[in-house]
Amino acid sequence: MTLKNCKVTFQPTNKELEIPVGTPLKEAMDLAGLDFDFPCGGRGKCGKCRVRVIEGAVSPSDSEQAQLSEEEIKAGFRLACSAVVQGDMTVELPLSGTKGHKILVAGAERSMRLDPHLDKVYLDVPQPSIEDQRSDWGRTKNALEAKKGKDYRISLPALQSLPMTLREKKFACTAVVSGDEVVGVESGDTSGKMLGMAFDIGTTTVVGYLLDLLTGKDLGAASTMNPQTKYGADVISRVTFADGKNGLEKLHHSIIDAMNRLIGEAALGAGCSREDIYAVSVVGNSCMHHLFLGLSPKHIALAPYVPVTGSSQEVDAGSLGIEINTAGKVYVLPNIAGFVGADTVGVVLATEMDQSDKIRLAIDIGTNGEIVLGTKDRLLSCSTAAGPAFEGAQISCGMRGTAGAIDSVKFGEDFVYTTIDDEKPEGICGSGLIDVVAGMLNVGVLDAKGRILTPEQLAGTPAERFADRIVEYEGIRSFLMAPAEETAQGRPLCITQKDVRELQLAKGAISTGVEALLESYAIKPEDVFEVILAGAFGNYLDKHSACVIGLIPSCLEDRVKPVGNAAGTGAKVALLSAEEYRRSAQIAGTVEYIELGALHNFMELFSKALYFPSREKQEA
Repeated sequence: MTLKNCKVTFQPTNKELEIPVGTPLKEAMDLAGLDFDFPCGGRGKCGKCRVRVIEGAVSPSDSEQAQLSEEEIKAGFRLACSAVVQGDMTVELPLSGTKGHKILVAGAERSMRLDPHLDKVYLDVPQPSIEDQRSDWGRTKNALEAKKGKDYRISLPALQSLPMTLREKKFACTAVVSGDEVVGVESGDTSGKMLGMAFDIGTTTVVGYLLDLLTGKDLGAASTMNPQTKYGADVISRVTFADGKNGLEKLHHSIIDAMNRLIGEAALGAGCSREDIYAVSVVGNSCMHHLFLGLSPKHIALAPYVPVTGSSQEVDAGSLGIEINTAGKVYVLPNIAGFVGADTVGVVLATEMDQSDKIRLAIDIGTNGEIVLGTKDRLLSCSTAAGPAFEGAQISCGMRGTAGAIDSVKFGEDFVYTTIDDEKPEGICGSGLIDVVAGMLNVGVLDAKGRILTPEQLAGTPAERFADRIVEYEGIRSFLMAPAEETAQGRPLCITQKDVRELQLAKGAISTGVEALLESYAIKPEDVFEVILAGAFGNYLDKHSACVIGLIPSCLEDRVKPVGNAAGTGAKVALLSAEEYRRSAQIAGTVEYIELGALHNFMELFSKALYFPSREKQEA
């Protein structure tokens, strides 16, 4: 029996497609090529994938009735992960889904010696004659060895193209060499041009940097949201998806496609060609590392958390579908442990923690929090399951750092907030969330246990001026940030008691990791010389707010140094220098990994970390 087809139109993109009745709307969006966030992996638990059906009828599912209000359902709002196409329909996507996200590209730079992975050698190869009947490869090999003084072999693709390439410019050619292997031969003299791309594959974003491998010059950057977010906001959701039918293949191809788009964008911006790019370096957490290589991440998420590999990987670009020069190579930095990946190795490489005489603490805050502590003599690391609260996925009005997100908050005589791009507020991103909770603690709206106090409890206190902002929202005590008439979507924006609990869990996880490493190192917080905050979130958060809520020990507030996308800087360093790439393997092999769950006092540390520091302690 053939199912009836119907037409689905998506606005404001005006994309149309015909699909069978009964197709899940999420699948239809995927077929239409729409990148859309499904933070919970499309399981109907977060309510973040709201869309509005403006033409056609879709009966609400059980999860929609649980996640949406009666008024929203009547207005046509549905969850893209739960709705099923029942006939011709027009679906309106939220404007926030069409706006550019705020993606951190910049990172702290460092000096080093250029040491390209590949070499280009110009050769004037003797032409064959009756007297000189050496093979094409034999004469090329002899010319190369005479120039470089070592023995070489040649790859099959280079050998296959060799006859035509040599004769194109009367045997004047350039050998592209990787170690002792000729991986490409180009006609004429192309030795003056060799570019590379360094990639930081984050759970949420992907950033690529275009570099001149011969001069080290930065030629530009390109970035995008990680398209895998449509399969889940966090790594566990993606591990689960990868274990399903064709899941791994979809996740692998989506990240390869995104990287190829960024390569094309960066090359176009620099006025060059994909063919000018010969090397790609890659960092990412252990899960992103596996998905990029097409390796199953299943066992990373299961005790005892074993990856397929943690080693550095050197791969032919073509074998992965990376669209650069046919001689191109991909250099993947190593992982430290199941949940401490190559991105953390990149942070250490970029900040040179492994060469420091002074104790430094590096924190990369994201869905997973990776933490490193120590000096050149000893480095400890751990991973904390902070969850996606810092990126908004588990917060009732949470959103990523895009236009309309509340990104900073001040409590003075009144409550004041700013939004990204000064647009009407649509939600709150991680930096704003930490600010508002820190402010609630400072003024006394919130106690150290994380309870939002009632208006009656605020009476006669300095916090009484905010008593009218304590409201019931969806049956939960909440702090009102913006009434419905102020917001872009016509819904009030509140921090609920549940949101505070989610933040406590996230900050408690990071704080526990820091405390566990300090204990293992047998030092106190004040012994730390510098706190390195890596990544986008660390770059944008207010360090005072972070200390107020206990994310970072308060005694270290003046020692906090944001370093931007240090993982990306590490990828650039490893791309420009084969020596530094080899060093990354030494870092991964010497950093000691602490499994927090195996610590005898883990639950004690975590329980204590859930509390906020008291105001008296902050003032002291």
